Amino acid sequence: MLPFEDENLPLFTVGQVAQMLEVQHAFLRRLDEFGVVRPSRSTGGQRRYSRTEVTVVQYVARLADEGMTLAAIRRVLELEEQVKALEAERDALRRALAERDRLLASLIEPPQQDRSPGGRP
Repeated sequence: MLPFEDENLPLFTVGQVAQMLEVQHAFLRRLDEFGVVRPSRSTGGQRRYSRTEVTVVQYVARLADEGMTLAAIRRVLELEEQVKALEAERDALRRALAERDRLLASLIEPPQQDRSPGGRP
């Protein structure tokens, strides 16, 4: 995989993200300060954003434009992560239940009788 294909690789500077999303540099700094979006740091201490983080910043900017506070946005993001985790847990439990049901069904099924010409009916 090429580096730019990795959606989690921190490639973009604050200036690049600000230009792409038409937001202020200060807005991006505030997102980091409030723990809403925490980009990686370069060896020189500059913020570097991945494609995934740019997508989140875009979503956050939309929520902020709708009047939500950064604290509220941070809570929305936390709750969305909790929902994803719960959905994954639910799916795993469904798979486990399906496997249990399959195993129970195989134990309950009567054994197949030998219906060959020389066997008993």
